[in-house]
Amino acid sequence: MDITWDMFVETEVPKDELIISRTDLKGIITYANETFAHISGYEVDELIGKPHNILRHPDMPKRIFKELWDTIKAGKNWSGYVKNLRKDRGYYWVYAEVSGVYKDGKLVEYKSMRSWVPKEKRIEMQRLYDQMRLSEGEKVRGVSYIEADLYEALKRKAEQEGGSIEDLLKKLT
Repeated sequence: MDITWDMFVETEVPKDELIISRTDLKGIITYANETFAHISGYEVDELIGKPHNILRHPDMPKRIFKELWDTIKAGKNWSGYVKNLRKDRGYYWVYAEVSGVYKDGKLVEYKSMRSWVPKEKRIEMQRLYDQMRLSEGEKVRGVSYIEADLYEALKRKAEQEGGSIEDLLKKLT
């Protein structure tokens, strides 16, 4: 159970900047612009060679990425709203446009351009994605305020059993 607030710290993409990256056909980052590095909290050289899904926020429904991959593998362009995870566990929203890059008619890599998302749209998409995860039986976010002594007792019990507080909670079902 995370008791920090890092996951709730939002970084807003500047309206006048684009986040640009390229990946190989397996989703490994081959290029990242400075804006991408800055917004994600990584250095450019930390991003290169890593799978693009290191940025996948747990709030994102699996179905969205399945649709993305199915679409681009079919040779079509995909666009949509994505909540990304920063290196410091904060997050940022983008409107992403992903397409193939072709050389001599052959697909050689993918490129992604991401841009600012208005606050109203971020709220709308968060609600939609929360509902999607819930209806599809995926993990859902839960925020709870419990007494400090109860938290400490749960933490001790979890440590005694060699697990986590989440493991203890799962035993209740």
